[in-house]
Amino acid sequence: MNKTSFYRPSLKTVLKASTLAGLAAVMVTTGVPATITHSFAAPVSVQAPGVPSFANVVDAVSPAVVSVRVQSQVQPAAADGNGMNFDFGGQGFDDLPDDHPLKRFFREFGGQNGERGQRGERGERHADRGPKHLRPTAQGSGFFISDDGYIVTNNHVVNDGAAFTVVLNDGTELDAKLVGKDSRTDLALLKVTDPKRKFTYVSFADDSKVRVGDWVVAVGNPFGLGGTVTAGIVSARGRDIGSGPYDDFIQVDAAVNRGNSGGPTFNLQGEVVGINTAIFSPSGGSVGIAFAIPASTAKTVIADLMKDGTVQRGWLGVQIQPVTKDIAESLGLSDASGALVVEPQAGSPGEKAGIRKGDVVTAVNGDPVKGPRELARKIGGMQPGTTADVTLWRDGKSMDVKLNVGTLPPADSEKAADDQTGRNEDRKPSSEKALANLGISVTPSDDGAGVTISSVDPDSDAGDKGLKEGEKIVSVNNREVKSADDVLKAMDAARKEGRTKALFQIQAEKGSRFIALPINQG
Repeated sequence: MNKTSFYRPSLKTVLKASTLAGLAAVMVTTGVPATITHSFAAPVSVQAPGVPSFANVVDAVSPAVVSVRVQSQVQPAAADGNGMNFDFGGQGFDDLPDDHPLKRFFREFGGQNGERGQRGERGERHADRGPKHLRPTAQGSGFFISDDGYIVTNNHVVNDGAAFTVVLNDGTELDAKLVGKDSRTDLALLKVTDPKRKFTYVSFADDSKVRVGDWVVAVGNPFGLGGTVTAGIVSARGRDIGSGPYDDFIQVDAAVNRGNSGGPTFNLQGEVVGINTAIFSPSGGSVGIAFAIPASTAKTVIADLMKDGTVQRGWLGVQIQPVTKDIAESLGLSDASGALVVEPQAGSPGEKAGIRKGDVVTAVNGDPVKGPRELARKIGGMQPGTTADVTLWRDGKSMDVKLNVGTLPPADSEKAADDQTGRNEDRKPSSEKALANLGISVTPSDDGAGVTISSVDPDSDAGDKGLKEGEKIVSVNNREVKSADDVLKAMDAARKEGRTKALFQIQAEKGSRFIALPINQG
């Protein structure tokens, strides 16, 4: 029987043969000497969604944005020994911090031949109080709104300024004059005094279409760094920051800092949606909360300033406050909306129209009024001399009155008119009767008008509402009171009408206010 022999190659021989075969195959197919390479995995690659670039917007609008430099007339600073006055970027020598290098230098080496300046007997440096001169005092931002050189900026940037310079994005410096300003909206209008030049300008957007979450781009002059661009989104609308009755700011999270004031915030179409005016910042720098004046407000105000340098607003002439849920319940209103009249001013359009304290303004010309700010904007936006239909809530029912809109007085005189103060003299209790359910006790006022609060329980409803000793209760549910019995009668009448709260008018040193107190106890 034939035996078959089997050849078993070694592992080394097999590997060598397979390698040679592979090289031969490569050489046959390519015709070039073979090379051996290692195989690795491809690097990570993510297909990211397309994000819009702001470059096109910035290129288009940048020529229209300017830096605004303001000079004011100031008293010269004291001479430093050798008679020279120093100014450091708008700050006087004495304004520099004590640890500032320049201040340390002049303190140690100031004066000629090491002298520290001429001083009086008590060590004070003599000041040369000569005539006032111009000195840089402020800087901000602005933007052209016409090709002939009208520039929008903030009132607080140019306020008290005597000379103005605008710096274009190419570094050109041009003189400008103040056309007009409006402190109530913090807007101002400048005009470049170069009649031969045409300027790139921008337009206002329809900010009613601006939505929370929309992209915005801010361009301005933060910290003197002109032409700075930041981007973000609209964070909120209708912000009230307590700066005045016309607060209706757009909140953005684009980085806005000192020097951005008066500068524009653009949408992606290159239109101005707002004018940067304020920031919220514990540190003084941007923390992502900035406020811009809406384009709709600016457009109206700037048109008036361009026309005659002033802004005329409609005037109602009544002191108002919000309608809270408690106040609405005390008056029988179904919704906590409208503006509660605290006191009409004597001789004002509101008083002449028959508006009384305790009335709630619920609509103007058929448009509902949500609160005091909306009422102020509606009346303020009307032309003085026009007639308006004002809807009131009085004595549990709605009624209309005709109002001849007046002209809002200047800011300083309006403030004086609103500053209604009274005396709060010490009074001895007389015929005092406790209103225990409310947590107060009262006495008849010496002048016979209202009752004076003689004590307040801090743990009571009255204490929670902020009532204080010495304040006066003038009326309850719009009924004048002169004694504790009058207060109780007015509360009983409200209880019989099915109400759980009564409306108290409180007179204090700083004016009147309304509060609602519960009457369903006991």
